[in-house]
Amino acid sequence: MSANSQNQTHTQLAGLALGAVGVVFGDIGTSPLYALKEVFHSGMPIDEFHVLGVLSLIFWSLTLVVTIKYAIFIMRADNKGEGGIMALMTLALHGARDYPRRMAFILTLGLLGASLFYGDSIITPAISVLSAVEGLQVVAPPLAGYVLPIAITVLAGLFVIQAKGTGRVGRMFAPIMCFWFGSLAVMGLANMVHQPGVLRAVNPYYAVSLLIETGWEGFLIMGAVVLAITGAEALYADMGHFGLKPIRYAWFGFVFPALLLNYFGQGALLLAQPDAIRNPFYLLAPGWAMYPLLVLSTMATVIASQAVISGAFSVTRQAIQLGYCPRMAIRHTSDDEKGQVYVPAVNWILMISVFILVLSFQSSSALASAYGIAVTGTMIVDTVLAYIVIQALWKWNRATSIVFLSAFLIIDFLFFSSNTLKIPTGGWLPLAVATVLFLIITTWIKGRALLHEHMEERHVLFEELEQDIRENLATVEGTAIYLARTLHGVPPVLLHNLEHNHVLHEQIIVLTIATKDEPFVDEAHRVKIRKFGQEREFYRVKLYYGFKQNADVRRALDLLMREGLVFDPKKTSFFIGSERVSFRARSPMPKWRRGLFLFLFRNASSPIEFFKIPVDRVIELGIRVEL
Repeated sequence: MSANSQNQTHTQLAGLALGAVGVVFGDIGTSPLYALKEVFHSGMPIDEFHVLGVLSLIFWSLTLVVTIKYAIFIMRADNKGEGGIMALMTLALHGARDYPRRMAFILTLGLLGASLFYGDSIITPAISVLSAVEGLQVVAPPLAGYVLPIAITVLAGLFVIQAKGTGRVGRMFAPIMCFWFGSLAVMGLANMVHQPGVLRAVNPYYAVSLLIETGWEGFLIMGAVVLAITGAEALYADMGHFGLKPIRYAWFGFVFPALLLNYFGQGALLLAQPDAIRNPFYLLAPGWAMYPLLVLSTMATVIASQAVISGAFSVTRQAIQLGYCPRMAIRHTSDDEKGQVYVPAVNWILMISVFILVLSFQSSSALASAYGIAVTGTMIVDTVLAYIVIQALWKWNRATSIVFLSAFLIIDFLFFSSNTLKIPTGGWLPLAVATVLFLIITTWIKGRALLHEHMEERHVLFEELEQDIRENLATVEGTAIYLARTLHGVPPVLLHNLEHNHVLHEQIIVLTIATKDEPFVDEAHRVKIRKFGQEREFYRVKLYYGFKQNADVRRALDLLMREGLVFDPKKTSFFIGSERVSFRARSPMPKWRRGLFLFLFRNASSPIEFFKIPVDRVIELGIRVEL
């Protein structure tokens, strides 16, 4: 490789690493605002033994969970460059194709992890923005009464701008977050020089001693220590946007050292001034820097919230494409970035939920009691799915795989079990959100499976259809494209049209849009065409998309013509079946799920809009289906 090529590669890598700082690390990067304060919130003594013990717990949590588990191990499990719970689930399913029960277990586990992610998506914007704005209580105590109104205003603006797209704002994220992490490091280092002894907390002896000597109280501490590692899964989830190396470089080279310096700086401050526990983060700064720090903190928490909201949009789109969620309107907010999407329904539901949270809990300390259980639940899911991947796909031996599973599961369950004690004081909230979403998802999957079985039982082969339509049918010019749910047989909408109208077009295309369990499918492998019939032109066309892509039928028509199909788009009609679903008395669908499925089915986005079908060429035919 030439020197110029190497320089170009290094420049690209540096640019991606800089972008990762602006997007990936927002959540974990704003944890210093509240994490250490919440650890001591229970009234634990602020002395050298306890401060060093807590700092050691935070250091080793960041090292073991974020650095070793995610940055080194789990991020190697990519699905063609993509990460996140959905990608990890599909990888695990690959390794269990011959075991139906194992596949059902993996699917259940993955969907549960995705449901918990939404619970986290609601809490993160609320606690992050509140903790930043609460700096007013330190900077300008007379303005403390304006904390809630300001927080609501900031959050409202954040959700409103989602419809405009975040591309332009996104370009500002990296410089702001770089300045944020630089500020964290400088403030921490400035306080550490007065108490260099805090560096002893790197020794795990202090963490172990604290847990042993405090006993039950030490177990409770772990429920607050987990606040320092919230956002760890973002390293994996955003891997598709930036790549493995840039995220690792940003973490090891900049973000991780900055976080450690700030936490150790807060510890040094507490050793010198125990009363600084009321807000150790803001009190790290000199008086002249308070107001600029308040503004910077608010901007950083908005960026952290933006990353979580964008993540919710991305997971929703993947779930829709994989068939785990009803179709919703999805809008692309950038012509250049395929990953920038906006899902209006999710946006407004998140906004209302966040407002309710802020107004109900009213402080970051109160919200901390609800934070953590969803994060730790997702971490357990990641560990189990990663174990399946490393054993089934990477072919690690059983002993090594079990050591990996055991080591990280012990840590995950320690955090999770400690956080279960928060359930009565707010931890029930993310669990309730996850439970409702899990029931919705599983109801949708079961209903779709019943609908698929119904169609398969009644499907007619093309050869059988051709024998039945040789006579007594009029032929009209042009092309008819029939949208089909299944990959086999004649779609019901075609049979329905024949039964009532007794006509066929000169050329008939049965089109099925399928989502593969990989993130992207390039156009060279998108179209499969099969011809049937002698007397009439029957074509079965299958369009394949990845779970991170949106189908575009208008674009696909050009691909079909390139593949050899000849038709005039102006003389082409799209026939779509509009199913009217009902349930028979002895339906396999439980009674309590039937109403929920019907509600979801009737409110799903129209396939015309979702698949970008030319609306002026569509004919809808009603079809009654009894499941």
